[in-house]
Amino acid sequence: MIHNKTIARTLLIIATASLVGCGEEKADKPTNIEEKMENILLQEWTGSFGGVPAFDLMKVEDIKPAIGKGMEMKLSDIDAITNNEEAPTFENVIEELERSGAELERAFNYYGIFSANMSSPEFRDIQAELAPKISEFSSKITQNEKLFVRIKAVYDASQISPLEAYKQRVVDLTYKSFEMNGAELSPEKKERYAAISKELASLYTKFSNNVLHDEENYITYLTEEQLGGLTEGFIKSAAKIAADNGKEGMYAITNSRSSMDPFLTYSTERELRKKVWTNYYSRGDNGDEYDNNALIAEILRLRRERVELLGYSNYAEWRLQDRMAKTPENAIGLMQAVWPAAIARVLEEVEYMQVVADNNGDEITIEAWDYRFYSEKVRKEKYDLDMDEVKQYLQLDKLTEAMHSVAGRLFDFTFTPITDGSIPVFQEDVNVWEVTNKVTGENVGLWYLDPYARQGKRSGAWATTYRSYSDFDGKKNVLASNNSNFVKPAPGEALLVSWDDATTFFHEFGHALHFFSANVKYPTLNSGVRDYTEFQSQLLERWLATDYVINNYLVHNKTGEPMPAELVTKIKKASTFNQGFSTTEYLASAIMDMRLHMADPANIDIDKFERETLTALNMPKELPMRHRTPHFGHVFSGEGYATAYYGYMWADVLTSDATEAFAEAPNGFYDKDLADKAVKYLFAPRNAIDPAEAYRMFRGRDAKIEALMRDRGFPVTNEE
Repeated sequence: MIHNKTIARTLLIIATASLVGCGEEKADKPTNIEEKMENILLQEWTGSFGGVPAFDLMKVEDIKPAIGKGMEMKLSDIDAITNNEEAPTFENVIEELERSGAELERAFNYYGIFSANMSSPEFRDIQAELAPKISEFSSKITQNEKLFVRIKAVYDASQISPLEAYKQRVVDLTYKSFEMNGAELSPEKKERYAAISKELASLYTKFSNNVLHDEENYITYLTEEQLGGLTEGFIKSAAKIAADNGKEGMYAITNSRSSMDPFLTYSTERELRKKVWTNYYSRGDNGDEYDNNALIAEILRLRRERVELLGYSNYAEWRLQDRMAKTPENAIGLMQAVWPAAIARVLEEVEYMQVVADNNGDEITIEAWDYRFYSEKVRKEKYDLDMDEVKQYLQLDKLTEAMHSVAGRLFDFTFTPITDGSIPVFQEDVNVWEVTNKVTGENVGLWYLDPYARQGKRSGAWATTYRSYSDFDGKKNVLASNNSNFVKPAPGEALLVSWDDATTFFHEFGHALHFFSANVKYPTLNSGVRDYTEFQSQLLERWLATDYVINNYLVHNKTGEPMPAELVTKIKKASTFNQGFSTTEYLASAIMDMRLHMADPANIDIDKFERETLTALNMPKELPMRHRTPHFGHVFSGEGYATAYYGYMWADVLTSDATEAFAEAPNGFYDKDLADKAVKYLFAPRNAIDPAEAYRMFRGRDAKIEALMRDRGFPVTNEE
């Protein structure tokens, strides 16, 4: 699903790459080295593989002093740049900026783990206290006028005498971040800009914690008589979760997608389906102290005010200028081109489901909590395909092996598990692999996998890096992580996942491969263009359904037999099944994101706006948005995906088009020449090349939306 830079990396970007300019507050670098080194979160990483985080030694009580000291040291690094009396050059400004704040970056990595993977009430109190302080710290950089003057001098000189391409890219990206964030505002406007950013930081933290509260506290407990339709493995997992929560003899349905989705798909208890559905889609919208609607309204008002200071009419206009889409109109144009076909397909799907329900004598009208349940019945009827049967061949450990094997064939990577305990982890279920280039024999980095849902872990699936590749100041190998929320199986049971979850698992691994493939000199070039970085991960999803993976890794969890050819054929025939549901629930959220940020936020009623917007779109009543506004963490727990959720579809146009290139290659999806070309142009450059140009270098032309329509089984009306 998402490529989430962890909060650690996001905060670091706020403090470095999102630079603006003014103000001259100074902080002295500590003279006592021991004062710096006594906090484990600031210390240089030691051990093999270029050093690794001391996850086994991190403590919540170390977070606040580490972040405080790290910010002080970062500001001291900035002072050294601004107070340099030599004329500004790429070396003494840009390169020094690239290497500044190493201690803080290390501390933010631990902060990100506590926030995303290991949250607790104690940490959340610290997080709430630190959020405005981090924002203030960021402003001390983003409003440092002397820093901006020196960067602008380097930029202006490069417009006359261009630098080497990769250096020029770093200068352009750095200068653009200053320009976008108001480097030339008046002192009064800069002060207001900083105040808004500080207030937003606190609101984002509160939003996230409110959602996490509702995920942790709305658990549905079942008795044995209420288990109808549920699979044996799911029942065992639900029993263990209930027991862990002090409900021995009962069965727990947690308020997470990994628990909700299979329950809604298979449970025969309609009223319970409604309850579980309501709990999940009401997160952040329960009219209590954890309700997010007022927070969202305030976030939207502050975002609008902030960009108006910069001369933009709305947040979307400001945000998209450095994305592939460039303008909100272009992004909306793509979504509107797909929307009619998507909702038309939903109507067809609902009509067929209603027929099935009527034929069963169920005497119901299809509602949102029925969609998954009856969709499975339709799948069985139309394609004789039982997804629970498919699930018996989708074992997480085998899928992991499959991903590693695909990475070996396409990227020349070898993954070797590290089982001797030599690499510290932050939780016992986290496993680590060494990643090696099998051609050169060199270490590429380490891959961490945190697969299971647990108390204090944010929902969803994501990928992140603890250290990105660069060969600036010595080559740095990659420390990358994939994180999921699979329900942990009962002891001795295989972890079986759905086809959709297996696809997501491949997706997030695609982000990891993007990290491992990086070949850039400067850290800034590892930054991602949001509507492009989902492309590489979406592309890797396509290898799940290749014959090589199916025949070698999708084996039955009891018998070990490969998936039968007949079942494979059914899966491929049903590849576009339920595309109405999946496309519409996603697009509704993406369109809502854009519309909210283009609307006048004064006196906005979030629930009313959501209802009216969906009505205007003719949103089918039988399904919800994938992420309803009150728990839309992509957009309101930070700014990474704000007005950028459309990016998944923008990237999917590239994905569908590139998939056709592999399908047409002499050796299909495992054509090494095409794979090498993909690595060279689509994975290795990261942000060192303009994404549109990089894609043209791979494909020889721009991507075409017709490929996306074909991919989803929608009518193609503009075929050349």
